[in-house]
Amino acid sequence: MNQKQPKIIISGGGTGGHIFPAIAIADALKRRYPHAEILFIGAKNRMEMDRVPKAGYPIEGLWISGFKREFSLDNLSFPFKLISSMVKAKRIIKRFKPDVVIGVGGFASGPTMKTAASLRIPIVIQEQNSYPGITNKIVANKATKICVAYDNMDKWFPADRIVLTGNPLRNNIKPLDDKKDESLRFFNLDPEKKTILLVGGSQGALGINKGISAQIETFKDNDYQMIWQTGKFYYEQAVEEVKRHGLGDRIKCTVFIERMDLAYAAADVVISRAGAMSISELSLLHKAVVFVPLPTAAEDHQTKNAMRLVEADAALMVKNDETQKELLPVVFALMENEDKMKEMRNKIEYFAKPDAAEDIVDQIEIILNNN
Repeated sequence: MNQKQPKIIISGGGTGGHIFPAIAIADALKRRYPHAEILFIGAKNRMEMDRVPKAGYPIEGLWISGFKREFSLDNLSFPFKLISSMVKAKRIIKRFKPDVVIGVGGFASGPTMKTAASLRIPIVIQEQNSYPGITNKIVANKATKICVAYDNMDKWFPADRIVLTGNPLRNNIKPLDDKKDESLRFFNLDPEKKTILLVGGSQGALGINKGISAQIETFKDNDYQMIWQTGKFYYEQAVEEVKRHGLGDRIKCTVFIERMDLAYAAADVVISRAGAMSISELSLLHKAVVFVPLPTAAEDHQTKNAMRLVEADAALMVKNDETQKELLPVVFALMENEDKMKEMRNKIEYFAKPDAAEDIVDQIEIILNNN
């Protein structure tokens, strides 16, 4: 193998939580090995087929989807999709001849990783969550290295292959001390008021949105302001509620936040789902955060993610079905307790791994040097 020009396959996707770390790993590989050949393998009709090429990398798609746990006619096609994907993955791998295959989780990762292992190609797992996905659990015994973001993952993975690296993050998520003034101007916020950032993902978060709607009038009892990322389905209702209560100068509604760096810079407290990448970003930025885990996430992994921080006094949590009564009271009480906010900001820093992408590439380099 020509070490200066390694050939790497990165497989997985389905959600931003898988795609963003995959691209971050690819970018770090390119910094280390400028002439490396990198190929992504994703699932057809999933967001990676759009996002990966926009990041500058080639991708091939497999005909694969998840197996639904409830009864569904879609499950009838699952065996055929799996066989098709295994065949195509084998064809791609034999043609590309990778030195290492990296799996980040998601539908396409399973067939790719199992095929690579059967061909005796070293595989590396990158597991974002505190409770691993089913694909990564299945292929763990074949992995050369397993890069994780949380302690105590030896419950699911072979302990001698685990490396605590953290989650690789988007390049524009970095310390924001010098962006506070810019962020306040960007969102037309009052520099004299404390700011809440509510971020529910690209589609919004219905449980969180309903929690705000249920008690929006209580904003009249304080002097706080908020950036409310509603998602496209709730935007019009949110705008109407803000207008009806005369809060347009203090609550800024937006469907989607393009400049997350500025949104984070403006925020004194963040309300967020508890996806792995959100937690990693908030930890790196030392934010006081109230998590509202998505209850339908696989194996309820978002609650498990959030509880790791709650137990360390690094975050607060409100259950999704309690938002309409509890969310704003918890947030407002936190905003009034500067000592508690400072404690949370200090303790969440423990979970930050700013060099995660480079640390993962270090593990890949070890494998390349041993091949």
